[in-house]
Amino acid sequence: MKKFSGERLLILGAGVMQSPAISIAREMGLYTVVVDGDPRASEATKADYFECIDLKDKVGIKALGRKFQFHGGLSGVMTAGTDFSATVAWVAEKLGLPGIPYEAALNASNKDRMRRCFAAAGVPSPRFTTFTVKSPVKKLPFGFPVVVKPVDNMGGRGCRRVNSQEELAAALTEALDFSRSGKVIVEEFMEGPEFSVDAIVNKGKIKVCGFADRHIFFPPYFIEMGHTMPSTLSGTETKAILKVFFAGVRSLGITAGYGAAKGDLKLTPRGPMIGEIAARLSGGYMSGWTYPYASGVEVTRGAILAALGRPWAPGPDQGWTSAERAFISIPGKVRSIHGLDHARKKRYVKNVFLRVAERSPVQFPENNVTKCGNVISAASTRHAAVNVAEKSAREILIRLEPDQPETDTFLASGGAAFPPDAYRLPENIRRSLAHLPIQQLPERIRNGDALPVFEIYPFPEFTGCKIRDYAGRSPRESLDAIRIITGLSLPIIENSPFGSDVIVLGRFFWNALVRGGYQGAVYFIDTILNNLNIERGQKSV
Repeated sequence: MKKFSGERLLILGAGVMQSPAISIAREMGLYTVVVDGDPRASEATKADYFECIDLKDKVGIKALGRKFQFHGGLSGVMTAGTDFSATVAWVAEKLGLPGIPYEAALNASNKDRMRRCFAAAGVPSPRFTTFTVKSPVKKLPFGFPVVVKPVDNMGGRGCRRVNSQEELAAALTEALDFSRSGKVIVEEFMEGPEFSVDAIVNKGKIKVCGFADRHIFFPPYFIEMGHTMPSTLSGTETKAILKVFFAGVRSLGITAGYGAAKGDLKLTPRGPMIGEIAARLSGGYMSGWTYPYASGVEVTRGAILAALGRPWAPGPDQGWTSAERAFISIPGKVRSIHGLDHARKKRYVKNVFLRVAERSPVQFPENNVTKCGNVISAASTRHAAVNVAEKSAREILIRLEPDQPETDTFLASGGAAFPPDAYRLPENIRRSLAHLPIQQLPERIRNGDALPVFEIYPFPEFTGCKIRDYAGRSPRESLDAIRIITGLSLPIIENSPFGSDVIVLGRFFWNALVRGGYQGAVYFIDTILNNLNIERGQKSV
């Protein structure tokens, strides 16, 4: 153990979401003791002291903290962006450190307990019931649609909307797979826009440090494709939401100590209602990145001071906007990633976070931990911040390995409710697609071992329309992305004769583009090339 004369802070988690806490604590002159269950956690090397301990292992973490207490002292314990606030509270109680009551942390970690606290205090939240592995799939005490989710997980894992009794059993099974306790909550679905709130709690006082618009897509799941800070909500509506948030934080018992609170709330036709509240700062880049970029205030510093049992006086808000946007993939395996350096160099882009690498398996996201990456921007105007984040996310392109069963299955299921088609075609354009010619491979390929020449049969009803994919790309922008990735010119021709030494891409190509966006179309071309090379006895191009 390295000698250190100052104060020590125990931080749970050594991943990207804990990076600001580790860095800021060290800037504050604190000795950082960091634990994580992954010995190769990305931020472990930034810590003054790192030990591999499962974050569920309260006893092991307490023992480490006690060791530091006996050898120079330990001043606090905290986490950010993990679902282990209960471990933090338990360790703090056992070691006599500042924190929130353990019971309060349990209330904020278990959605069943959370809903009961809200109900008892009259805090607006949906009606609910719970199921376990042994529970029969009973009739619900309220109507559909509902939301099914594990009581003890985060990031949208196992969480989905259910519209009928027939869908319920499968959704319960899925949610139970993500529940550590074997318990699932079913609650009324809340209509309306969603917002996230971060706050620092200091002995009864709640200081809001972030209020963001959340951008949720892809039902029946709830995939956050980004958030924007600050919200565009009116002052009156914001006050109404915060009033409910404050009541929820108090009902859980978080205000009895020192800590943080993160809430997801909706503005429903019945007024503001709470989705859930966690006893920690948010993940999803909000507390560590977008709020500091927008406001100029490091909320993580406030959370560290709370863990030390000290007050915090943040400076004035600088009044900027910060936007976070995600980029995703259809199912398959990553072959290459394009556009990262260009995105990072754009004006107003602050960060590009990548969650996948070459050879990584990817899927269409069913929760918020299966996205491929995120772009974060900041600018003095909302338009500039949002525009560059969205454009940069569109320009990061993921090419998939050819001949993958997962990708083939996805592309063959066009028109499915989930995962959705990249382009939702009006019926008249879909009918036009069904009448396009089918491409044929020529009898011979020009230029020997060189890449064959590809041309595209025209589909003007699609390329000339204003429809956009789920990332905001027009059909023409997707064609440009395909050309960038493949290096092929891919001209759209009128009457190229089939059977020549040119491969003319027809209906199947356009089907792949409609279903899987630029990725589907590139995969289609790459699979043709791969199969041609197998026939020639060559390696895949």
